[in-house]
Amino acid sequence: MTVDPPGRPESSGPPSGPPPLVRLLQEFSLEANRYVDSAGGRNDMHRTDLNALAVIMQHTARNQIVTPGVLRKELHLSSPATTALIDRLHSSGHVIREREGPDRRQVQLRMTPKAYRDGGAMFQPLARHMAAAMAEFTPEELDIATRFMSSMIEATVRAGQEAAQQPAPAPADRH
Repeated sequence: MTVDPPGRPESSGPPSGPPPLVRLLQEFSLEANRYVDSAGGRNDMHRTDLNALAVIMQHTARNQIVTPGVLRKELHLSSPATTALIDRLHSSGHVIREREGPDRRQVQLRMTPKAYRDGGAMFQPLARHMAAAMAEFTPEELDIATRFMSSMIEATVRAGQEAAQQPAPAPADRH
C-alpha cells in the first residue's frame, strides 16, 4: 500500500510528474542557479548581489530609474536587507548612489564600469557555451525557442503573482 503525501490525491501508481519539457525547464533553472552560485562565490558575491545587478541592468536598458525601492520590490527584500545589499554593492565598487533629477532626495543606483567588467568575466564562460549550443539550431528553430521561453517566463510571472496572493498555509499540528 502506498501513502500519498498530504494534499496529494491518492494514485494508483508512481507519480508521473511534470511533462518532460517542464522537467527540462526545472533542470535548466537549477543548473543556471548553480552556475550563478559558483561564479558569484568565486568573486565573493551573493546570488542576491548578482540578481540586483541584473535588475539594475534590465531597468537601465529600458531607460528606467533604479532606486532602492525598485530593488526591494523586484527582489522581495525587506528595507534593512535592501540597505545591506546596496552597501555591499557600493563597497565592492559595483554600484554608485546618485541624487539626480528634480527630486534630489531620491537615491538612484547605477552600475559602475567595474560591475560590467566583473559581470562580463563571470558570465563569459556561460555565454560562450550557450552560444556554441545555439549555433546548432537554425534561425527558425531559435525563433520558436524564443517564443516558447518568453511564454514560459510570462506564465511563471503570472503563477508567482497568483501564489503571492494565496493565504499562507496553516502551521501543521505536531502531536
